[in-house]
Amino acid sequence: MSEKTDTAYQVLARKYRPATFKDLIGQDAMVQTLKNAFEADRIAHAFVMTGVRGVGKTTTARIIAKGMNCVGADGTGGPTIEPCGVCENCISIADGRHVDVMEMDAASRTGVGDIRELIDSVHYRAASARYKIYIIDEVHMLSTSAFNALLKTLEEPPEHVKFIFATTEIRKIPVTVLSRCQRFDLRRIEPEVMMAHLQKIAGLEKADVAEDALALITRAAEGSVRDALSLLDQAIAHGAGETTVDQVRAMLGLADRGRVLDLFDLIMKGDAAGALNELSSQYAEGADPMAVLRDMAEITHWVSVIKLSPDAADDPTVSPDERERGKQAASDLPMRALTRMWQMLLKALEEVGAAPNAMMAAEMAIIRLTHVAELPSPEELVRKLQDMPPAPPTGGGGVAPTGNGTQATASVPVAGTLSSGPTAMIAGGGQAIQAQEQSETALARFTVFNHVIDLIKSRRDVKLLVEVENFLRLVKYAPGRIEFQLTEDAPRDFTTRLANRLQSWTGVRWGVTVVSDGGGATIAEERAAHRDDLQGQAMQHAMVQSVLLAFPGAEIRDVKTLAELDADSDASVQYLEEEADDWDPFEDD
Repeated sequence: MSEKTDTAYQVLARKYRPATFKDLIGQDAMVQTLKNAFEADRIAHAFVMTGVRGVGKTTTARIIAKGMNCVGADGTGGPTIEPCGVCENCISIADGRHVDVMEMDAASRTGVGDIRELIDSVHYRAASARYKIYIIDEVHMLSTSAFNALLKTLEEPPEHVKFIFATTEIRKIPVTVLSRCQRFDLRRIEPEVMMAHLQKIAGLEKADVAEDALALITRAAEGSVRDALSLLDQAIAHGAGETTVDQVRAMLGLADRGRVLDLFDLIMKGDAAGALNELSSQYAEGADPMAVLRDMAEITHWVSVIKLSPDAADDPTVSPDERERGKQAASDLPMRALTRMWQMLLKALEEVGAAPNAMMAAEMAIIRLTHVAELPSPEELVRKLQDMPPAPPTGGGGVAPTGNGTQATASVPVAGTLSSGPTAMIAGGGQAIQAQEQSETALARFTVFNHVIDLIKSRRDVKLLVEVENFLRLVKYAPGRIEFQLTEDAPRDFTTRLANRLQSWTGVRWGVTVVSDGGGATIAEERAAHRDDLQGQAMQHAMVQSVLLAFPGAEIRDVKTLAELDADSDASVQYLEEEADDWDPFEDD
């Protein structure tokens, strides 16, 4: 029977946990600030450390606690940014057994009772250290009552007390607490720094780990040192002395990034059969369809960023071959195709996650992506339509009279804007230019907005005429385009009905736009203002004044000019002539 070792195995994340600020990587700004504060004896009474998981929040809190209470190897030292690590205080704090440095997990002790115990112990001086330090991890988990109970003590603590908070969700901490603390935001570790750190630890562990395998671990860790060390620990055990990128990829359940790039290229070329075969091959070798689509979304984002910023290709976690392929894809593919790919992949990831068979859902997503890749852009579609020869007139298509002197077309809308005028319509297989000329011809007699009013009157749409006169405040008008502001009491469907009526009557689609301000008076308001002005002028006339004096209580109901009287007379004569033409003496009553 083999002998037991004196000490149990310690995972890398604990074994290589930083003991001083020199060991802390990627947090230079915070270290410099704390160094200056210690040297100038400007140490705050409360700190809050925030950042993503595994970047050193609790570790930093312990280092600060050691620095405040370190007495040096000779027992005469003061607060320092470089704790000695050999004095009793440093050793006890590192082991987590110092009586004056209390760590509290706010996730399990969230209530006001727990904080009340803490407040009661604050008044007693430290037993053996310089400062009594309270480290509260995941402080955002405290209840509102617990935060409120802590406020007074946090604002004016005794001189021998220091608070250090750590949290991953700084937004959940009340502002009243944050305003009483000195805040430090710990950053994600950059890929270059992380890879160098992993190489150093792999060397100390006498483990042979391939550089591209370390790059894969760094990418999977997403800036978290603890995650990276945990993955490295697992990779060393998986590789049994020599760890390759294939072993790490299999361990993480990731697809081969090079083969995902092959799949990406096949999709962008519209090769559906090739893309499905590649996906099936990766699936047969153990790749998860969800992981493949996720990696493809990551590649789409990466290529899009390279297209806008070529320096983004110089990522140390990406191999030289992948880097060149990414640059080539960025130069060959338009941004429109990349953004469309990104949106469809996000939708596909939702479908694969909810589907009973992930592989089937992934295959359907690949089919959609390859189909869309072959579709022409709006510019190409317009160019093809313009280059097409005019189609011969047939009985079922082309241009047909509408009965009111204008022409309508068998129309389909074209993606994109063809001109600054009304929306162009393509007639049958004809050309866009011909359709534009037809639109301009149909709108030639509507040069001003009053012509639109005349059209509504001629169509005898009384309801629409009343609504236009009372609810529409005109802002801008051009033939085929009306921009206006609506009154508050306008019907909700007024804009739609106006656009539909004008298109029906003219055979041309009108641009009807509603804006929030800039409109003038309505026609009814202008008419009322004109009537008030006429009444005011009439009141100044001597004859009118004499009549009003002679007949007390009389009032002016309406005033008309001679021109208006002539117009009313002409309208009455026309109406009588129309009625006479329609009269049939033999028609029964």
